[in-house]
Amino acid sequence: MKITVELPDDVAQHPNPGREVLEALAIEGYRSGAMSHYQASQVLGLSRFEFDGFLKARNIYDHAYDVEDLNRDLEDLRKFEARGLTR
Repeated sequence: MKITVELPDDVAQHPNPGREVLEALAIEGYRSGAMSHYQASQVLGLSRFEFDGFLKARNIYDHAYDVEDLNRDLEDLRKFEARGLTR
């Protein structure tokens, strides 16, 4: 989907205003929970790990990968292994 946004003149004069606004949208969407990690990374055209680096470079740790995330991923891995879906 393509969306057109009219930017105020002062913002439009930034070096890369479209990207700047898109990044702000993705960050706020992710922080507020309106977008998942995956969705926010896709909005920016980044992989999961690139998006993590993007957030880290901006000192954003609101939803940093934590022990609970690791435990969920390990449990998912065990389920996949039990089904024979891993190599």
